[in-house]
Amino acid sequence: MNNKMWFRHVFLAILSLVLVSCKQQPEMEAKPTSPINSLAIAINDQLWTGEIGDSLRKKFAAPVDGLPQEEPLFTIQQFPIKLFDTHKNQNTNLILIKKEEKSRYKLVKNKYLKPQNLVVISGNSIPEILNYIEQNGDSLIRIFKETEIKRNQDLINENLLSDEKIRKKFKVSLNVPNTFQYVLEKPNFIWMKKEILSGNTSIIIYKVPFKALLKDNNIVTNITRMRDVVGSKYIKGKDNNSYMITEESYAPYFDITVIDKKRTYETKGTWELKGDYMSGSFINYAILNRKKREFIVIEGFCYAPSTSKRDLMMELEAIIKSVQFL
Repeated sequence: MNNKMWFRHVFLAILSLVLVSCKQQPEMEAKPTSPINSLAIAINDQLWTGEIGDSLRKKFAAPVDGLPQEEPLFTIQQFPIKLFDTHKNQNTNLILIKKEEKSRYKLVKNKYLKPQNLVVISGNSIPEILNYIEQNGDSLIRIFKETEIKRNQDLINENLLSDEKIRKKFKVSLNVPNTFQYVLEKPNFIWMKKEILSGNTSIIIYKVPFKALLKDNNIVTNITRMRDVVGSKYIKGKDNNSYMITEESYAPYFDITVIDKKRTYETKGTWELKGDYMSGSFINYAILNRKKREFIVIEGFCYAPSTSKRDLMMELEAIIKSVQFL
């Protein structure tokens, strides 16, 4: 065999190995580049400036519960349908709306990216499209939000703070980014804080007896009272006589949910320092541990007077929802 033939055989052998190797390796999954809490809507301008656009803005740009200033659920970016191919490979949450003969509503998961929610709505009349938006809007908000929570958690999990102290004290694990640090530890209380350019964000954990929140069937009042007691004891201002309380001017948002398969009371609202001028937002989860007849309470709050708070509170919510009972 001459040199040319030998070289050709070797080259083909190497090429076949490379091709086999490439086939065996899974394709890299593309990830969204869109900001957290964003929503891209592909819809032509004529529909966007009319009733359909009004309905979409009313639903998906509604104010977030529990913030002192109005901020939208999602930051909406609208673009004409002809640009859909450009945006489909960038956005996590994407709605495509067309007026055409075919009538349909479809939610497709992870078609172009992972994670991604692609919603396709079409109808042969404006009332038909509006009906799809009205019927499915609330469930889509929940799905979009769950996806954004998961995106936050994926970012958080890249660099974690040790939760050994939390595990030992409360028998739960919690994924907290290492941008936080422990600032106060007591027998039944832990406070972690992260400094940001415009202030700081915090996570606190403590537990309370079963009856503390369930007595008199007035859970919201009991949670507010519990927060104020904990705040007066541990969350102090520069002056030791100033401490955190629940702001009375705004009625807190309340809901019942499930975290780690356990009944959980969710409370959102605003806090203030009694005797000072500081204030901000909080999100409080009281998680029922029936076996021990107690609640594990995990709360996130922020002080960010010169910036929006929606995304800061979303990160705190994502941290809290990573909790697992050991």
